[in-house]
Amino acid sequence: MTTSRTPRQPDLDQPHPDHDRGLEFDLNTLVSRRSLGLFLGAGGAVAALAACTPAGNTGSASPAPTTATAATSSATATDAVTATPTPTLTRAIAECGVEIPQETAGPYPGDGSNGPNVLEASGVVRKDITSSFGTASAKAEGVPLTFTLTLLDNANGCTPMAGAAVYAWHCDRDGKYSMYDSSLKNENYLRGVQEADANGQVTFTSIFPAAYSGRWPHIHFEVFESMNNATAAGQVLAVSQIALPQAACDDVYATPGYERSVTNMTRTTLKSDNVFGNDGGIYQLATMTGSAAAGYTAGLNVTI
Repeated sequence: MTTSRTPRQPDLDQPHPDHDRGLEFDLNTLVSRRSLGLFLGAGGAVAALAACTPAGNTGSASPAPTTATAATSSATATDAVTATPTPTLTRAIAECGVEIPQETAGPYPGDGSNGPNVLEASGVVRKDITSSFGTASAKAEGVPLTFTLTLLDNANGCTPMAGAAVYAWHCDRDGKYSMYDSSLKNENYLRGVQEADANGQVTFTSIFPAAYSGRWPHIHFEVFESMNNATAAGQVLAVSQIALPQAACDDVYATPGYERSVTNMTRTTLKSDNVFGNDGGIYQLATMTGSAAAGYTAGLNVTI
């Protein structure tokens, strides 16, 4: 089921200066995790679906905790057997079938494939990614955004991928990426790893990213078989991006701090974007609820 990590594609993102630096290796929290529980968890979730009728689903993601979570797993073997599928999962399975498009990780992945490797840093496993961790201390300011990915295994009947891992990252409201921009080379905010729960879901608490020149507003992510494989080259199952809907972008970019994004949004469309342009991002466009005043919640089904 694993695929080899392919060479990074040419720079398709905003040209910030690359800065090659490493973070101190400390993966005790990852190494101590249980082995992959992908199919063990999936069986329980699918069995529960037989007694579950979809109700009140709007396609929006479930709210995430508002505080950072330490590097501990949210999906145990017991949870995998007894968990009840959420309405979001019920709909995701019903819509399963089209695999998530594979995309470039861009020039600022921070996964060791292009300079620094945040995946080797103690503290990277967390839900709240708004602040830097370790010896760094900066916090990304902006409109709150909570996003949930629902991971499904297409080759095994669209079963939830319990125990899989997701690394997510994106730019701040100025369009800059931590660890790469010259002003943020010692910061690591807006980057984090989560393990999928019994329903194959991971949730991150963050801020709404900017629209920078040449790109539609987006969030990057990589999917791994397990937490133990999250730092192993060759164990990446999928590399893709979340596209954010225009209505939410327009709402957020009208608020203070996002002024540059207003102009950049007029220069790029989903069709002209060099990542989403081939199909208009139809399989990567998040479902969103909320407002700039109250914060947004986003959800995306990720079939692999």
